[in-house]
Amino acid sequence: MNADPLLEIDWRLPRGVRAAFTTRQGGSSRAPWDSFNLAVHVGDASADVARNRAQLRSLLNLPAEPCWLNQVHGVGVADLDGPGAAAAPVTADAAVARGAARVCVVMVADCLPVLFASRGGTVIAAAHAGWRGLAAGVLERAVGSTGVPGGELSAWLGPAISRAHFEVGDEVRAAFVDADAAAAESFAMNANGRWQADLPGLARRRLRALGVTDISGGEWCTYADRARFYSHRRDGKGGRMAALIWKDGRG
Repeated sequence: MNADPLLEIDWRLPRGVRAAFTTRQGGSSRAPWDSFNLAVHVGDASADVARNRAQLRSLLNLPAEPCWLNQVHGVGVADLDGPGAAAAPVTADAAVARGAARVCVVMVADCLPVLFASRGGTVIAAAHAGWRGLAAGVLERAVGSTGVPGGELSAWLGPAISRAHFEVGDEVRAAFVDADAAAAESFAMNANGRWQADLPGLARRRLRALGVTDISGGEWCTYADRARFYSHRRDGKGGRMAALIWKDGRG
């Protein structure tokens, strides 16, 4: 098997907009972060992370260093065109940009990454949607921050833990069902009396409620695919992958 550091993305983007998702393969980090870890907060050697980030920028020919976020499973959205946007890390779980030299990025290892692009490519965004952030409204905040009606946005759901492997308790189900009774269809009781939660399915429900119907992706399971993806629930200690979206200046 070839060590491919990038996942093939089948998502029709507007002219001048590019997106990427990294795998765990093809980097410099040693076990248990092997090998393309992009996070500085997981215990990996800082020199290895720096090499991986430099490799990422070169691999994708990025127009600038990605705006790495200090993700806290919240609903904060970083405006990358605003003052101080270049300071890193910004504490937020989503980012929005309109400028050509801005790279939106979120890191994941089971949580759901969601990328957005407006129909004309004028605005882009990325969101980190674990169950806490999803229930609290991170997608709603991200879409609202674009200033674009949901019907004019396209969304891509990246690799995340699938329902088959995402066992949760009553409190997680209640966080969604108390706000939307129909969200119950995204939970199935297992033999342990707990729930198997469909994280991508919950995200699709939220997006459609916002008018976002052009939705791609969501079919990869981080937990099940050990060769390509990190999974915090599966491994405990490990690295993080990145979902990125940016403008290449050709729009």
